[in-house]
Amino acid sequence: VDKPPVRRVAIFGGTHGNELSGVFLVKHWQENGAEIQRTGMEVKPFLTNPRAVKKCTRYIDCDLNRVFDTDNLGSTVVEDIPYEVRRAQEINHIFGPKGSDDAYDLIFDLHNTTSNMGGSLILENSRDDFTIQMFHYIK
Repeated sequence: VDKPPVRRVAIFGGTHGNELSGVFLVKHWQENGAEIQRTGMEVKPFLTNPRAVKKCTRYIDCDLNRVFDTDNLGSTVVEDIPYEVRRAQEINHIFGPKGSDDAYDLIFDLHNTTSNMGGSLILENSRDDFTIQMFHYIK
């Protein structure tokens, strides 16, 4: 299948503020992104949940990973909206909107765990040949 090339990639760190591997990498690449840049491609490192990172806690009001659904992304911004819902809307605006032609082609969301399981890669879509081949390359 002929697919358009990947031109815009985002690397997220700090979705969970107490998972510091991605936070350190994103901050490093924000200061010096030469090692992640490729010709013909935009690669943007991004700190996703800065308030939780500052407090070194998983989240402030709710898990950021759990609010990227159409209900939360489309909800009206009001004063008492949970911080992570507002942040998901901001992220969706910057890197999306999700599913649109303007959305980034690929997003890596860096996490870590205290489990002794080594490096792990989790696919959103296990039927996408490009992603599967990319994961094989990374491993």
